[in-house]
Amino acid sequence: MVTTMLDGSTVEVGLASAEGMVGLPVILAGGRTNRTRASVQIAGSAVRIKAELLKTEFNRAESLQNLLLRYTQAYLVHLEQTAACNRLHKIEKRLARWLLTVSDRIQADEFQLTQEYIAQMLGVRRAGVTVAADTLQQAGMLRYSRGRITILNRTELEATACECYAVVRDEFARLLGTEND
Repeated sequence: MVTTMLDGSTVEVGLASAEGMVGLPVILAGGRTNRTRASVQIAGSAVRIKAELLKTEFNRAESLQNLLLRYTQAYLVHLEQTAACNRLHKIEKRLARWLLTVSDRIQADEFQLTQEYIAQMLGVRRAGVTVAADTLQQAGMLRYSRGRITILNRTELEATACECYAVVRDEFARLLGTEND
């Protein structure tokens, strides 16, 4: 999920995968919004449901309502930590956090993402991602080549990531029962 500013610059405002959904405003009292855009960057499967049907089922089924409200709370924690992280933490720590989060969401330690895309998600220049990725690669935490990222040492990458990674990971686990291996 990205938001686009008037000058055309974009920044990540959330990630969604099998544990969640895009289009949260549909279930909230304010309805739809055009402030964010969702795009698929890593292959996988998804289910699409008409907004009106989702609203009807949300209002009818207490279990669905409970699940989506817990997801909304976890997503809000992700938003809060991302805002704080973008302001307070160095790019290397932010990159480590973001790569771990992507890995958790897709449940894989290898995936394809370009440095240009990562730079847009982190709200930084591509050159900054290049330097940070090179630092993590030189330390043996990951391998990065032609857009293919492989996490080699998850323990060290977690130690390098800022506190925001653990806060969001733990909140998703608490609210949604998502566990990382």
